[in-house]
Amino acid sequence: MASAPYRGRLAPSPTGLLHVGHARTFCIAAERARAAGGTLICRNDDLDRDRAKPEFVRAFLEDLTWLGLKWSEGPDVGGPFAPYSQSERLPQYRAALDRLQATGWVYPCRCSRRDILAAIAAPHAGDDEPIYPGTCRSARLAPGEVGRVAWRFRVPAGEAVRFVDGHFGPQCLVGGRDFGDFVVWRQDELPAYHLACVVDDAAMHISEVVRGADLLASTARQLLLYRALELVPPAFHHAPLVADANGQRLAKRHDALSLRALRARGLTPTEALAAAP
Repeated sequence: MASAPYRGRLAPSPTGLLHVGHARTFCIAAERARAAGGTLICRNDDLDRDRAKPEFVRAFLEDLTWLGLKWSEGPDVGGPFAPYSQSERLPQYRAALDRLQATGWVYPCRCSRRDILAAIAAPHAGDDEPIYPGTCRSARLAPGEVGRVAWRFRVPAGEAVRFVDGHFGPQCLVGGRDFGDFVVWRQDELPAYHLACVVDDAAMHISEVVRGADLLASTARQLLLYRALELVPPAFHHAPLVADANGQRLAKRHDALSLRALRARGLTPTEALAAAP
């Protein structure tokens, strides 16, 4: 049986200007799609209501085009899996949450992040979120409470989630040790990153996800979501992160290394990609 055609994606979040770290990862994604003779799509991950801005959408489309990247589907060109902006895909996420609720994979959580941190003596080192202590695992909804709680995925304690990363090789993360129960639906009635990412990558037939190494632990969480939703997961390739001169991972606050600033200095795309240490 012939393998499915390669489909890769670029998924910038319009909460600031892209920097050279983003650019390097996106260039890797584009090159892997090109080398496989596949399709590259562009998705606008704009679910952050407080920080996502239309001007940042315009900026990332311009910056990615300036880098020489080309995509066949996206918010600017359409395609068979439109819409390509996450803010327009809420019904799909709600349907996924309904399924998780019906199968018992999620439970309502009333805890704030402050509550969780206060309940934990030492947040798990190196992770992007502390391991949840299970405060609400036995919680039930009260009448009329639907819109005032988050929904948290029930991670099987002690289960080893294994995958082979395209760059870093074999990975193994254990539920309850390396990551805990995580939010899939927020109190403000929006899907969290993990759920939206899984739903969209599956719906858009993404065959390989290329992203930064800081999301390795996220892959374990998402693989559990793929299984719970009975979806086929893609392959994963995590690119090494780019650091600044002090060894800190680049963030959108590094304005001097934003693609927009480097373009304004007259750098070429090749020179811009080499600008960070």
